[in-house]
Amino acid sequence: MIKPVSQAKPRRVIIGLSGGVDSAVAAHLLLDQGYAVEALFMKNWEEDDEPGYCAAAEDLADAEAVAERLGIRLHRVNFATEYWDRVFEHFLAEYRALRTPNPDVLCNKEVKFKAFLDHALTLGADAIATGHYARVTHAGDGAHLRLAVDANKDQTYFLHQLSQAQLARALFPLVDLTKAEVRDRARSLGLANAEKKDSTGICFIGERRFADFLDRYLPRNPGPIMTPEGAVVGEHRGLAWYTIGQRQGLGIGGVAEHGEAPWFVAAKAVECNALIVVQGGAHPLLWSRELTAEPPHWIAGRPPGPVPLRCWCRLRHRQPLQRCTIIRYDSRMCRVRFDEPQRAITPGQSAVFYLDDECLGGCVIREAA
Repeated sequence: MIKPVSQAKPRRVIIGLSGGVDSAVAAHLLLDQGYAVEALFMKNWEEDDEPGYCAAAEDLADAEAVAERLGIRLHRVNFATEYWDRVFEHFLAEYRALRTPNPDVLCNKEVKFKAFLDHALTLGADAIATGHYARVTHAGDGAHLRLAVDANKDQTYFLHQLSQAQLARALFPLVDLTKAEVRDRARSLGLANAEKKDSTGICFIGERRFADFLDRYLPRNPGPIMTPEGAVVGEHRGLAWYTIGQRQGLGIGGVAEHGEAPWFVAAKAVECNALIVVQGGAHPLLWSRELTAEPPHWIAGRPPGPVPLRCWCRLRHRQPLQRCTIIRYDSRMCRVRFDEPQRAITPGQSAVFYLDDECLGGCVIREAA
């Protein structure tokens, strides 16, 4: 049995140093806590290293500067093959199936807490650490993933697929800090990346338009953009290029006979290759009280209790927790009913469950019901 890091302080910790301010301050905190700290920079993408797209070269330079400032050794490793096989191929498959995946969830499960963890153990590490905002506690029944102090930065949504074995070796030094406090510490340490902006989106897409990126990997299949009543108001470039609830990039503004209210994607009619749009964010087709999903992953390795199970749910990062009831879960599916209607429930995204401050796990959404 792996001994959790909270019960036996590891002599040696390797932190994933990304070049950002969060992991830099996390490394400093580990040093302050008496750990023997080394760092590792992961390169996870190399299909397109041109400036302005993937910022790996700039991030590496920032990571090197932090490691030198803190006086710790920096290892470098290329996980591009693992990322392509375990994350990106799934990303493309989901878009081909007309769903909207969240690659950050799979990246944490398969790369940051699997490939990185395995590599760190071969380097003699007792545990790994990252700059995620989350908390892990340990008890007789195993590891528990809990919310961070900074609710706006809490990243348990992206970590809900982790296992007991992964959490047993994980440290999250930023758990008690807010983002503002992290930046203050970075300034006091004289770290060059103290003011560096947080990374947004997905590295392999970078600053380019998302649609232009998909053009490289998926064939277009244009079709009509229609209202629920069957009126054609435009043409889409392919159903895979759009997500439920999307407002920008539809190219149908100013359709005089329909007024000035903004358009939103409400559904994808696969049988006729039509994108169904509605006007106004309050349109009833954008709101649902239930969803069906893939079988849940439970962090504890077992279900938290029998159905119906009252808990909280988050359908996207930073969404306030929503009261819900899990009315069914088994090896084939999960069904969730919300106390209040939810806007733009999106196939391919994750429904993540909580009890009090604990993240229980989650599942991939199939459809609103």
